[in-house]
Parts: sequence; structure tokens; C-alpha cells
Amino acid sequence: MRKNARLLAASIAALSLFAAACGGDDSGTTTEAPAGSDAPAGDVIAGIAFDTGGRGDGTFNDSAATGGERAASELGVEIKELEAAVDEDRKANLELLAGGGAQVIVGVGFMFTDPMTEVAAANPDIHFGIVDSVVEAPNVSSLLFAANEGSFLVGAAAALKSTTGEIGFIGGQEIDLIKAFEAGYTAGAKYVNPDIVVNVKYLGPAGDNSAWGNVAGAKEIAAGWYAAGTDIIYTAAGGSGAGTIEAAIEAGKWAIGVDSDQYLTSGDEAAQAVILTSMIKRVDVAVFETIKASVEGDTSGGIKMFDLSNDGVGYSTSGGYLDDVVSQLDEIKAKIVAGEIEVPSMP
Repeated sequence: MRKNARLLAASIAALSLFAAACGGDDSGTTTEAPAGSDAPAGDVIAGIAFDTGGRGDGTFNDSAATGGERAASELGVEIKELEAAVDEDRKANLELLAGGGAQVIVGVGFMFTDPMTEVAAANPDIHFGIVDSVVEAPNVSSLLFAANEGSFLVGAAAALKSTTGEIGFIGGQEIDLIKAFEAGYTAGAKYVNPDIVVNVKYLGPAGDNSAWGNVAGAKEIAAGWYAAGTDIIYTAAGGSGAGTIEAAIEAGKWAIGVDSDQYLTSGDEAAQAVILTSMIKRVDVAVFETIKASVEGDTSGGIKMFDLSNDGVGYSTSGGYLDDVVSQLDEIKAKIVAGEIEVPSMP
């Protein structure tokens, strides 16, 4: 009974949110094309199914939202957005978007793998995209990122800027997806300084979804490391990264953001003063390109890789803290693209 009640509540919440989206109210769940865009709004409806955290997470979901906004502005697409509050929402939201007329739907995150497999099979005429996972279906574009390559560059940056010779990495769930961030970061740091110490800790095992929003846990780890001599910490743990930034502010040390340029998304001067750089994962580009392909009639599925060679990943220079090492980082990037440096994907 308790489970059924929870499922009913989740469904009602999703239906209410979708009704608001279709109504175009002030909830921010509908984005229409402005006057003067290339195509009239409503010609194509695109759905974005956010994972937990949704807009405002400062990283992953916000980047996807930016891609949707660009599609609305440049392509005249009408964007419908739904956010998963609980696990059961993911499939429900995909079904609501499909039933609401969306011709293309992007699921933001690997947790959409099983739900999208089912919903895409039931809706073969709709083009789907999934971020950070592979769904083997003719109408699903699997949007993958070489996060290890972008992490290699911020690891190199950390080694170049560290004054103590000790840096850190905090991951969310201990899964292969996040281990790729760790592997690249550590390899990049050791490429610059083979003797550098890289502390590593995860906020939860595979399946522990609290790892993505454990701000207090990340702050506790970061504060302990900063006090012990670590001067730069990179966090790949969704919203948990805010805890690292809080600890960095209090300790007067550096933090490295992830997915989005967190110097820009933080909107806070104290945070901007400690965000050395961010590993940029261009989820916005992947979302935009998926929608654009549908608008142009290309609804083919398959794997779409975003890496350093097509600027699908990279690093930010906001704040100017890396100005003195950009040339070195660009040289390293060129070597990775040329195949002269092989970046590991596992520690």
C-alpha cells in the first residue's frame, strides 16, 4: 500500500508538472522560440527529461537546459521539460512527453537507460537521446562524453597550480562512469608531476543516489583534506560539489567544478574566488545537436561521441586563474587529440 501510494503521488506530481508545461505558465517548464527565430515555435516539440536535481543543479541538468534554450532560440523549437523527483518519475516523464506530442526527447543521465529502452521501443516514431549511456535501438542516439580527456586537462592544471604537491578527487557513486573522471584527473596530474599525491574518495557505492546530493558529505571530506595539506580538489558528484566549494571558501583553497562552468553558474563572488577551473562536459551541445538532427529529419540512432577533438569536453578559463598555464594545457590537449597521449578511462 505504501509503495502504491508513493507511485500514485509521483504520477500526480508528474502529470501536474506536464500540464503546467503544456499550459506555458510561469513555472519555467516551457521554452518557446522568440520572435525572429529561424522557424515558428511549435513546428517541433522537443522534450527534456531531467534527472533528480533538475534546473538549478549548477552542473549536469543546467547544461542540458542551456542546450534546450539554444534550440528554442535558434531552431524555433518548443521545449517541454519534466524533472524526476523519485526513481519512478523517469519512465513516467518519458511517457508523458511522448504522449504530449514531443517528436524528440532527451533523457539527461544514465539512470534513464532502462526506462528509455522501454519507452523508445513503444514509440518507434519518436527520436530519443540519452546522456551518458547506450540504448541499442534504431531511434535512440546515445550521447557519450570522453570525460576522462577533459579531466586529464584539469588534472594537469591542478598539478601546475598546486603549491603543496597534494590534490584530491571526490566522486559521487563509485561506478565506471565517475571512475573515468578520476582516472583522467589522476593521469593528467601525474603527467605534469609524477610525484604528486592524489587523494580519492567516493560518496557512495553504485546505486546510492544520495551520493549526487550529499553536500555535507563532500564538505566534510574536502575540509579534512584541506586542513591536512591538500590545496586543490576536483569533485564529480553532481550537486554534492557545492560542499567542496563551501569547504574551499572556508579554507581559502581551490576547488575544480564539473560539467558546467561553475564559476559562471555559481553566481557567488566567494565561490568564484576559489573555483580554479571546471571540467566542461558539453551536455548543452549534445542536447542541441540531437534536437537539431530531428528538426532536419535525421532521426537515426547510434553512438555520438563528444571528446576533445570536437570540443565536446574541455576546461574553463573564467576568472583568469589559469592564464599563466593555458599554453601548456593547450599543448597537452593537442597531444591527446593527435594520439600522442593515451588517456586512461579506469584508475
